[in-house]
Amino acid sequence: MNWTLTIGNKAYSSWSQRPWILLRHFDIPFTERVVPLDRATTSVDIQQHSPTGRVPALQAGDLVIWESIAIAEFIADRFPDKAIWPVDPDARAIARSLAAEMHASFTRLRQHCPTNFRRPQRAIAIPDDVRHDVDRIEAAWSATRQQWGQGGPFLFGAFTAADAMYAPVVNRFWTYDIPVKGETRAYMEAMMALPAWLAWIEGAKAEPWFIDKYEAI
Repeated sequence: MNWTLTIGNKAYSSWSQRPWILLRHFDIPFTERVVPLDRATTSVDIQQHSPTGRVPALQAGDLVIWESIAIAEFIADRFPDKAIWPVDPDARAIARSLAAEMHASFTRLRQHCPTNFRRPQRAIAIPDDVRHDVDRIEAAWSATRQQWGQGGPFLFGAFTAADAMYAPVVNRFWTYDIPVKGETRAYMEAMMALPAWLAWIEGAKAEPWFIDKYEAI
């Protein structure tokens, strides 16, 4: 197997983290290719590896898959023994619903709290529309954990693609010190203790590239 995952800076690319942490957690071999973001040549450079000019994109032989949620499905299809999604069909349907909601929603949180995985923890004011996103995410996590999470600390007990899709949200909640409930905090701590998570953070801190507009917030 010869897979290459094209990603943006680990410090800033939330979408890149999702398939990266999924592959790393499930010990699926891949090579990473980092294209620094916010440069004059970034779009052209990424288009050499992704038809949309955006990251992430997974090259598997002659096949290129783009969009984090599609990459997760591709991984699940190729590794059915690894339970990328929950094994129970009902739980799997909910996991995919959560992943799709993450893919399409929470724009206010994303805009107000831009991703920066090496930003020191520091609180900022959270307006009502952002709080609305936070409340919805907490409610979704809580309901999922109550129904499906008894077997472990993650949304469906064991870590799945649904957790990978929400990994950048965990970082946003933590780095912007957003007030959350105790059960939310416990889930965040479980995510941030994952070896794959720690490896991503270590990589983000080691990068030589900086984008001032994200570092200033």
